[in-house]
Amino acid sequence: MKVCILGTAWPYRGGLTAMNERLAKEFVDQGHEVEIVTFTMQYPSIFFPGKSQFDDRSQPDLKIKRMLSSVNPLTWIRVGNYLRTSSPDLIIVKYWIPFMAPAFGTVLRRAKKNTSIKVVSILDNIIPHEKRPFDFSLSNYFVKSVDGFITLSKSVLQDLEQFDMLKPRKFSPHPVYDSFGSIEAKQDARRRLGLDPGGKFILFFGFIRDYKGLDLLLKAMAEAKVRDSDIRLIVAGEYYSNQEEYHSLIESLKIEDKLDLFTSFIPDNEIAHYFNAADCVVQPYKTATQSGVTQIAYHFEKPMIVTNVGGLPEIVPDGEVGYVCEVDPASIASSILEFYEDDVDRFSSNIKAKQKEYSWGTMLENVLSLVE
Repeated sequence: MKVCILGTAWPYRGGLTAMNERLAKEFVDQGHEVEIVTFTMQYPSIFFPGKSQFDDRSQPDLKIKRMLSSVNPLTWIRVGNYLRTSSPDLIIVKYWIPFMAPAFGTVLRRAKKNTSIKVVSILDNIIPHEKRPFDFSLSNYFVKSVDGFITLSKSVLQDLEQFDMLKPRKFSPHPVYDSFGSIEAKQDARRRLGLDPGGKFILFFGFIRDYKGLDLLLKAMAEAKVRDSDIRLIVAGEYYSNQEEYHSLIESLKIEDKLDLFTSFIPDNEIAHYFNAADCVVQPYKTATQSGVTQIAYHFEKPMIVTNVGGLPEIVPDGEVGYVCEVDPASIASSILEFYEDDVDRFSSNIKAKQKEYSWGTMLENVLSLVE
């Protein structure tokens, strides 16, 4: 097939880029012709919470064309005309935020006009974690331009019913990220990061946003039994929320000596160090649909502690590959302590089995079966 992936890719950074590029590679590996059409401007700087949207790595071995500005309607028309002329069999669009709906929806309407192009959207979210006015109307505009949907969690599959009941859709869990390096000895990874090779470390990884619940995890670290233990928390990721609020919380909880903070952007080639250094990965989210962090943890064969929200318990079955706790510091603390008291070697074979279940080949099969 001739496939176009419309969305974030190099030179932009982050999980959206990682998924689009890895999916493109899977299509190429299976003999399809693939092009990614990405942004000249993804977010105006005034709307972007981080320090930089761009990655300093070299272009991957993929066909990537920068054409689309999220805020310039002239580019929406230009990209739509380009896609209509180039006429791929399939356009895949990863959708994660209503802000992108006008651009994506307009491009797709123009591309499909008088063509047989099919459009599949891979939905991270259809209802955003951080709600704003007009979210529903914007997402509805986008949904009407799509022929079928892949959702990465069952909760999003249910949310989609608020916008459409008729178009084909399929639940296909986020595949395991296998593009961030290989497994290495825990002690070696800790030395790279300047950590105690023999210590106990849990990991919070990813952009720090309010809905991800880092504040709950910090409060869990202040719970008496955790506070009195030798368990330490690695926080690895850039602040996308108010940094001072977290610093004030850490100071008020008096847990500075329990934390190892790496709060700048983590480049792709350094991600492995943090996961390899950790005993387990904690995702204390307040709301969630699914998370790419989970699938990085699977690749590095790390048990997980997740809160009972959205699609997280679907991907991290309680007692099989980790623990599911409540959205509460005491419950999170209890699971952390249980992890270190439990015989966690039993998780290993279950994690390896899940790696096979969450493959990129399975994702590709689901996309193509939906098109058929």
